[in-house]
Amino acid sequence: MGSLEGLVALVTGASRGIGAAVAIELARRGAHVVITARTQGGLEATDDAIRATGGKATLVPMDLLDGEQLDAIGPSLHARFGRLDILISNAGALGTLTPVPHILPKDWAMVLGVNVTANWHLIRSAGPLLQAAPAGRAVFVTTGRVQRPKAYWGAYGATKAAMEHLAITWADETRTSRMRVNLFDPGIVRTAMRAQAMPGEDPNSVPPPSHVAPQIVDLCEGSEARHGEIIHAT
Repeated sequence: MGSLEGLVALVTGASRGIGAAVAIELARRGAHVVITARTQGGLEATDDAIRATGGKATLVPMDLLDGEQLDAIGPSLHARFGRLDILISNAGALGTLTPVPHILPKDWAMVLGVNVTANWHLIRSAGPLLQAAPAGRAVFVTTGRVQRPKAYWGAYGATKAAMEHLAITWADETRTSRMRVNLFDPGIVRTAMRAQAMPGEDPNSVPPPSHVAPQIVDLCEGSEARHGEIIHAT
């Protein structure tokens, strides 16, 4: 039996990249993984990889800009499984790299919606189930760009900073509970977002998502006591 046998985990942005790698690792350790993303085809590819490990997944195609869908996910998980033990909030939006005065309202709204507002909805919807779990775990994937602002990355960095503040505040509010809330900075990883931001980079020079996935899942193990921290990939 895996170390997470019998637990239920929710992973956003699980159709590829870090989200897919984390979902596969969670399933390998025994968790039943509920995977979400916008693309059905991508989720099916992740599901195939999970099944190859002997694991099981539930596919939930969803747009993180749809607040009503996010508000329903907690009640839906309760109705289907009666529990939620792990939340991996991985999905993120880069937007267009551009000077701050040139950020378009529609681009700002999209990046803000995915990186901040969606996480607020997830906390509202899934938070009660995590707090009711024997050892609820929430991990939010963040970026070192918050601490190291750089030209043209304003929308991405600002919204990730807001997400960090939201998560750390929630961690402080749940400090006396059995829950653990942390942020994880994966550093440089071979993802579609990385390729979008660095189109001239040789992808083979960058570590794959499977390099960081076990470190993220380690934070979900019952013995992990860290809380309200930003953990950086090693």
